[in-house]
Amino acid sequence: MEKSLDRKIQSIHADPSGSKEFIIADAKDADMAFGIGAPGLSPERHDQELKYKTLAEYRQQIREVIQQEVVDIVLMSASTSEKLTIEERLFDNSPITPAARANDTTDVHVPRGGKIHIPAAKPFRSASLDHIQCGHLDCKPEERAYGADLGLYSVTFNNNLEDDLETLERYKEFREEAERKKFRHFLEIFDPNTSNAVASDVAPGFINDLIARTLAGVTSAGRPTFLKMVYHGPRAMEELVAYDPHLIVGILGGSAGTTLDAFQLIYDAKKYGARVALFGRKINQAEHQLAFIQFLRFLVEDKIQPVEAVQAYHGVLQELGIKPHRELEVDLTYQTAVMSYGGEDGKTFSFPTKKANGKPAAKSSGKTTSSQPPTSGNGAPDFASMNSEQRLAYHQNRLNRMFGE
Repeated sequence: MEKSLDRKIQSIHADPSGSKEFIIADAKDADMAFGIGAPGLSPERHDQELKYKTLAEYRQQIREVIQQEVVDIVLMSASTSEKLTIEERLFDNSPITPAARANDTTDVHVPRGGKIHIPAAKPFRSASLDHIQCGHLDCKPEERAYGADLGLYSVTFNNNLEDDLETLERYKEFREEAERKKFRHFLEIFDPNTSNAVASDVAPGFINDLIARTLAGVTSAGRPTFLKMVYHGPRAMEELVAYDPHLIVGILGGSAGTTLDAFQLIYDAKKYGARVALFGRKINQAEHQLAFIQFLRFLVEDKIQPVEAVQAYHGVLQELGIKPHRELEVDLTYQTAVMSYGGEDGKTFSFPTKKANGKPAAKSSGKTTSSQPPTSGNGAPDFASMNSEQRLAYHQNRLNRMFGE
């Protein structure tokens, strides 16, 4: 089956400025970082009790995401990829591309009570490419198609000669091995994990310059399929995209935050040139992962605005009888590093629901509305002609039908 990732990558390269395609990845590789806590807290826990979901439950969530067919990539640990890709063959007849974390630098080693993630990151690889591709060492040529042929490779630069040189040397070795074994990769660039590595006001430029410099010596056969990086705001995103329109830029999600935090992030990143979003904790800690993912897709397709999406998502949760982690008013706030050219570091913004007359609206009930949204000539919904309340009602109704009750 044709993979949506391949089709979208081809479209973006064919028309970098005009293509409307956007790639969404569900990053379910947290067991490479957090260990037992990776699957997230169990809903069966009681107050003051720390109880995590199991690895089996984590993998079942991945199966459900695959079945939904909304994301383009599912990123997993090598062990989970072996289970779902090689043994269960879940991606054979799916438009979704499997991917595995191909390295795990020390700054992602975060066990309870651990300290290894605090000093400057050091390169490290748990998984071999052969294990990702066929499940064992020394794959035969015909076996390399059994598993994943796409992986994430992560680098962290700390503005230190010895550390950064080692990082670059290990990445060069990986690229050469990947090219020989016909293994594609996307490059994750973390911000420095040590304090005072670079002044905060020049950090976005520092990262952009390192990306451009690192890839300048890499020909097309060894270049990453796309990037995964921190969203540093509109100016930095536009600068990087303008520098090389064929460098497909993606953003990472970071901590879970509020629902508006996630929805606004993907909406703004796309607006300023990003073409990929890889969300891990933002999806994994959502009350209903499949509904959350569906709203991410609606947002990048410009079918709904972020605030409306939060309201509609809460309506879906209410219809499904799921208690939200936060009240709607709280979920309609976000705190993020950069959301504008001016920075706005550390501020919290609130977006109360408004009626057309400017007065505060009542809480979303999650119920359907009697007003019919406008449609185009072929009967499809005409989103451009809908007002805010019509879009909200349309998406609540649609999601309720998809997941509900």
